[in-house]
Amino acid sequence: MSTPALDATLGPAAPAVAGADAVTATGRTRTADGLRRWAVRSASLAAVVAVWQWLTTADARVGLRFDRLPSPAEVAAEFGRQLGTRIYYLDLAQSMIRILTGFALAAVAGIALGVLVARSRWAGDVLLPPVEVVRPIPAIALVPIAILVFPTDEQGIVFITFAAAFFPIMVSTRHAVRALPTLWEDAVRTMGGGRAHVLWNVVLPGTLPGVFGGLSVGMGVAWICVISAEMISGEFGVGYRTWHAYTVVDYPAVLVGMASIGVLGWVASATIELLGRRLTRWLPRVDEGVEGGAR
Repeated sequence: MSTPALDATLGPAAPAVAGADAVTATGRTRTADGLRRWAVRSASLAAVVAVWQWLTTADARVGLRFDRLPSPAEVAAEFGRQLGTRIYYLDLAQSMIRILTGFALAAVAGIALGVLVARSRWAGDVLLPPVEVVRPIPAIALVPIAILVFPTDEQGIVFITFAAAFFPIMVSTRHAVRALPTLWEDAVRTMGGGRAHVLWNVVLPGTLPGVFGGLSVGMGVAWICVISAEMISGEFGVGYRTWHAYTVVDYPAVLVGMASIGVLGWVASATIELLGRRLTRWLPRVDEGVEGGAR
């Protein structure tokens, strides 16, 4: 039985229900797609480990000598042994303190200098020449300077980490500031905004994608250099322990150190990427399915 009043009440609700169903279906599709992608990634990693196990157990020599390489089972056993020791966690903590300290200093200095030289022609003329002369020098090549200048090895390692992360962050920030449309700043100034208002509400938010790109690259380079610095002049840390294991011909421990470095670096980069996504939610997003298909 239908009445005009009942039709008027139920009629507008139908599109809302259909829209809710569409949103639910879209969420389920994305969840299924995410689970499928994680399954593929896990299978890919498992396949690599399986091939590694087969090559080492078969003592294969196919151009490379896998007969000397520890098997995944041996590495897993060594990893389990190290998990029960205090020194393993001390090394992890020491490396994390060094990387976080150097990276934090590099992030603050790199972003500040990048914005400054991009916004001020005078600052660019004064500061960029010495920076550009030092920038091509690999950070690990600065180890002798760090040993001579800093009173402790710990400070020198932090300096190496800082130098490794600083230049990618600074350059990326400078390019991001220069790439901002001048129309944005002109519009704010037309409405009475001053230099500080433009900086905090236009420049910094607009450069976030480029800044986080530099932070991600800087973190990767910083990990490479902090591990190398630990191998050369460290007393604790994952890099030092990995090199020490190599000197005593403990190859399973070497691979445990390498795996630990890889996991720590991946977690650090993933954290920066996640933070970047959270802080740039206002940006338009490319659909993951379309992006994946384009690749």
